[in-house]
Amino acid sequence: MNESTYILENADPVVFCGVNNSNIRLLKVVFPKIKLVARGNMIKAVGDEAELALFYDKMTLLEKHAAEFNNLPEATIIDIVKGKTSNNDPLPNNLILHGLNGKPITARTPNQQKLVADFDQNDLMFAMGPAGSGKTYTAIALAVRALKNKQVRKIILSRPAVEAGEKLGFLPGDMKDKIDPYLQPLYDALEDMIPPFKLKEYLETHVIQIAPLAFMRGRTLSDAVIILDEAQNTTTQQIKMFLTRLGFNSKMIITGDSTQIDLPNSKQSGLLHAMHILRGVKGISFIEFDKKDIIRHKLVSRIVEAYERFDEYEKKSLDPSTSPGTALQ
Repeated sequence: MNESTYILENADPVVFCGVNNSNIRLLKVVFPKIKLVARGNMIKAVGDEAELALFYDKMTLLEKHAAEFNNLPEATIIDIVKGKTSNNDPLPNNLILHGLNGKPITARTPNQQKLVADFDQNDLMFAMGPAGSGKTYTAIALAVRALKNKQVRKIILSRPAVEAGEKLGFLPGDMKDKIDPYLQPLYDALEDMIPPFKLKEYLETHVIQIAPLAFMRGRTLSDAVIILDEAQNTTTQQIKMFLTRLGFNSKMIITGDSTQIDLPNSKQSGLLHAMHILRGVKGISFIEFDKKDIIRHKLVSRIVEAYERFDEYEKKSLDPSTSPGTALQ
């Protein structure tokens, strides 16, 4: 009898093994001549050499499916072991990757699709648009896909720690406790796309890093997809510092919303400044999301439209050329 250990390198062990090891129990049935023991991401198999070779081949296919689709139903296990095609369903249009429980994550609007296309053609992308337009979610999906496909070795997500009306010093806890609430939207997106066990592993081993913008100073970020969210709240010096962190074999996506700038009135938004300077530079693309891209509750689009109308009204009321009596001057 021979012994072999299969290590799950790409698939989440919980997804692969199933609830209460249900998939391992099924594998014991379809491979009756092999004794299996699963612990964490390791599956120990004992049997004769020929059976182990077949088992190893099927395990490779099963892990590939589990890693790609984030699920492994019993019917799929049986199909793969029998040599049948594991999934005959057509893939959704504009698929980026499969999220938790096999949920397809797609580029649903023309501007989201443009971001996906530009990601393949450029190393630096600016994605501007209103809340709910999917710019950050699509960017993170692209980063996770690149990581799963081994195009990069890590994902780095950052936000400036500029608070909408609150002061970090008054919040309880250490620096991580103070900062994490501002980074929560990034965690939320990752939790949609990566199974919990695998996400925890990625965070603990720093394959995925989530940190405030100030922590980026002095680093060179290579072999990574780097995303700066809420970039409208950077100063001109901060965004220049961040943009020059780009290393070899890396891609950078900058997202922001020019209508939600929380900087003091005396400071210029680094995002708007950088976009003005860098337009026309080869290798950099600009995607302008708008209210048509909003895919949250239908009221969100109406709220954005109402604020746009109000802002336009205020601009006109403050314009001296439109005020009463201008013609008398």
